[in-house]
Amino acid sequence: MYQYTPFDRQFVHARADQFRDQLERHLSGSLSDEEFRPLRLQNGWYVQRYAPMLRVAVPYGELSSQQLRVLATIARQYDRPEAALFESAQKTQNQIDAHSLVKHHPRPVKAPSLTQGYAHFTTRQNVQYNWIPLSEAANVMDLLASVDMHGIQTSGNCIRNITSDELAGVAPDEIADPRPFGEILRQWSTLHPEFAFLPRKFKIAISGAKEDRAATAWHDVGLFLEKNAQGELGFQVLVGGGMGRTPITGVVIREFLPWSQIINYLEAVVRVYNRWGRRDNIYKARIKILVKAERAKFTQEVEEEFIRIAHDDAGPHTVTQAELERVSRCFVAPALQAPVLIEDADQRQAITQDKAYQRWLHQNVALHKNPALRAVTLSFKRLGQAPGDATPEQLERSADLVERFSSGEARVTHSQNLLLPWVHLESLPALYLQAQALGLAQGNIGLLSDMIACPGGDYCALANARSIPLAAHISERYQDLDELEDLGPIDLHISGCINSCGHHHSGHIGILGVDKDGQEWYQVTLGGSDGSDLSGEASPGRVVGPSFSVHEVLDVIEAILNFYVSHRTAGEHLIDAFKRIGFDAFKEVANQARLAPLPASPAGA
Repeated sequence: MYQYTPFDRQFVHARADQFRDQLERHLSGSLSDEEFRPLRLQNGWYVQRYAPMLRVAVPYGELSSQQLRVLATIARQYDRPEAALFESAQKTQNQIDAHSLVKHHPRPVKAPSLTQGYAHFTTRQNVQYNWIPLSEAANVMDLLASVDMHGIQTSGNCIRNITSDELAGVAPDEIADPRPFGEILRQWSTLHPEFAFLPRKFKIAISGAKEDRAATAWHDVGLFLEKNAQGELGFQVLVGGGMGRTPITGVVIREFLPWSQIINYLEAVVRVYNRWGRRDNIYKARIKILVKAERAKFTQEVEEEFIRIAHDDAGPHTVTQAELERVSRCFVAPALQAPVLIEDADQRQAITQDKAYQRWLHQNVALHKNPALRAVTLSFKRLGQAPGDATPEQLERSADLVERFSSGEARVTHSQNLLLPWVHLESLPALYLQAQALGLAQGNIGLLSDMIACPGGDYCALANARSIPLAAHISERYQDLDELEDLGPIDLHISGCINSCGHHHSGHIGILGVDKDGQEWYQVTLGGSDGSDLSGEASPGRVVGPSFSVHEVLDVIEAILNFYVSHRTAGEHLIDAFKRIGFDAFKEVANQARLAPLPASPAGA
């Protein structure tokens, strides 16, 4: 993991002190809501439907066990629904943030009933909290700074958290470790004075493996590490990906860029976007709209700007071999502790022969570039808990597992789980046993119940519909792991609104919440892909027809999956069946499901 330098640490603590001063002035009345809003957003603080929401930056998804413990402390001590709701109720309507419930959601909505706080793993490898009272915000920022964490640039029109492959540095198919480059780009982009107020938010993903596990093509800039015919390392550069109202995958504007020029080239890309990106229409402000409209001209201007930066200005941001080596030293394999073994031979044999354990090995355990090790995913998809949510106890005990089994290092995954990248092969039975006691050993990674979902209308002021009750309804129906295993790999993604925080566009089955006259309805898409080998090239799903009521969605999913099972060939996955059979056949099946008897309403719907 990257180790903060004294400068890094001083910077983060100074930012926390600055935010405390800003917050105190706001709470005392000397800074209005309007004046305070950009200051809190610069540190990751939103005001959502009922309470503030904090987004914590986790660069390229990497967390230490110590950081997990602090995240647990924040969830336990500060993420308190009752306190946040009480504080929110004290504000008058004139003080409510621009994204208020009244403005965006005139229908009455009941706040979810919660008795404890949670941390939430996001699709972009961050961590969010939904119930921290604003009066406690500075204390939380101090806690984060104590373990080299912050919320800087997790919101606002700037370069956001840089994401990567959760198997970075350990994947057998890796061409080069992307984490050193991710860290170099993080340092370059943090508080970049020219790019602090871009036309819209800007997201970068970087992958160093043959299989794209980072949804790289769905980002404003996607970077693929590769080697040319001469064996030289460089990047293929994609620009203009994004979801939202106009889902588009990125296009290649540079087939091969020498690694040393990556910052100079990105400076050119963002500079051209900053110059020509639309600022008059929030829905057309992303770089994807500019690239789609002016791809040839955009590419030409980027190349011209790159020449000016790299040659005329002598390449001020050229990455030297010495700098790459300095940063790379933070990402060497950690010192491994001794394997953790189950001493009782009979117990060990019983576990290894157990069907659930064998399924867990197949679904949750990935091969490692070191044959003596494995990468293990803890599944945070369980009944009674929203996808990606982690209780304080789960975070603390996960930290125990990370320390004992993975040399103190974990990764937040794109699919809202937690991965342990340094597990001894011999330690797998012991890890399974302890993860099972924690409720995090479901052998469902990559299966239907390992769904992605945003917090939706239960928390978010932008959402048109709730995601969590629908996710629970689907999970309740598809709990049989034998059935899930037979259905095979399926990406099911749910978003509460068109902003697509749940990445519904890239789901094999995507579900989007929409508003119809104050009622919650859901649009279904089929055939989307995040770009992994399994799914082929990244592409958006296609809408099957008019939206469905909450009562109909489960019928639609069942009809689609039943049709797939009855028409698949041997070993054929759902995404391949979509391609072979054709979209129209599945669309007809989905729309016929409207005629089925309506099931009981899901809890809370």
